[in-house]
Amino acid sequence: MVTNGASIAVWSADGAASDAGHAIVHALSIAGSMTWEITWALVLGFGLSAVVQAVVRKSTVVTLLGDDRPRTLALASAFGIASSSCSYAAVALARSLFVKGADFTAAMAFEVASTNLVVELGVILALLMGWQFTLAEFAGGAVMIVLLAVGFRLLLRPALLRAARAQAERGVAGAMEGHAAMDMSVRREGSFARRLLSGEGFTSVSHVFVMEWAAILRDMLLGLLIAGAVAAWVPDAFWRTFFFSGHPVVAKVWGPLVGPAVAIASFVCSVGNVPLAVVLWKGGISFGGVVAFIFADLLIVPILSIYRRYYGARTAVFLLGTFYAAAVLAGYVVEGVFGVLGLVPDQADARVPAQGVSWDYTTWLNIVFLAVAVALLTRFWRSGGAGMLRMMGGGPSSGSGDSPQGSG
Repeated sequence: MVTNGASIAVWSADGAASDAGHAIVHALSIAGSMTWEITWALVLGFGLSAVVQAVVRKSTVVTLLGDDRPRTLALASAFGIASSSCSYAAVALARSLFVKGADFTAAMAFEVASTNLVVELGVILALLMGWQFTLAEFAGGAVMIVLLAVGFRLLLRPALLRAARAQAERGVAGAMEGHAAMDMSVRREGSFARRLLSGEGFTSVSHVFVMEWAAILRDMLLGLLIAGAVAAWVPDAFWRTFFFSGHPVVAKVWGPLVGPAVAIASFVCSVGNVPLAVVLWKGGISFGGVVAFIFADLLIVPILSIYRRYYGARTAVFLLGTFYAAAVLAGYVVEGVFGVLGLVPDQADARVPAQGVSWDYTTWLNIVFLAVAVALLTRFWRSGGAGMLRMMGGGPSSGSGDSPQGSG
């Protein structure tokens, strides 16, 4: 009997270990499938961003963002879209623009646009969730920037702004300071095409491309792993209850309110939170809730801590309140407008990619764009890029040097 009992105990332990192993493999399989689906889109998005950043100097951006007029905020948003930064780099760059003379509201509009209104985010949303989410992201992002501008105009007091500027000028380091301080644009004069197609242009594009990837890779991998684990281990029944999916009206009110809170708790920012958004949408969060969740990538706990170091505790609390409120309201606006227009997709069609690699258009696009990435990575290493990687996480003083351009 003792032997039988021991055998049963060993069998139970082996069975539990086997189940845990299968669960881990399932989670990694989902994460891998998502990665395969979006790889070419990330290369395309960061490639386009690198082309723009290679020919637009940061000094030019600062001179155009000196106030909070609608035209200036539109320019700030356009420059943000072109910069296409990870959240940490966007926050550091916004502080840099503010210190150099940009208006605070314009700097924050730049920050929002550079993480939430970028090409790669839109393409990934379309691939994983549907084109309606891409349209909602760009429409809602514009709404959020308008709401922030109005909120800052009504609530941001001169004394708080002066304190924020004084703290910002102290130069306390946050994250990705070196990356934000680098200006990797082409130095030579000439037309857009002439600068871009020169040897220096190729080098500059490669530097921006690789540095953007280096900045976002950690959050991207973390987001994919978290999404895979949640999809594999958390039952849909939990999310349906949590998001009140059985009560449509309540769900539409609750989703945008709770979406940013889930984002803050996830610790994942930038495009890294899209895979988790897929899981939440499949689980029952409302359409507006998904949008609000994605917009809250600039409110995760590590970035809130950076706001405190950059601008002081009071300004950090102010940014938390205004950004959260703007994300929620933007979610409500998107939910209402898209609902009236009949553009909200059927939640029953939601899926989490899990089919793995197959010979379809995704595979061919991945082959093509991975070849482009290899070419840019090769140019990066051959033109002194290793030194830039060492500087990208440092303080402004250590990362303020120019890109070490190659001879072409």
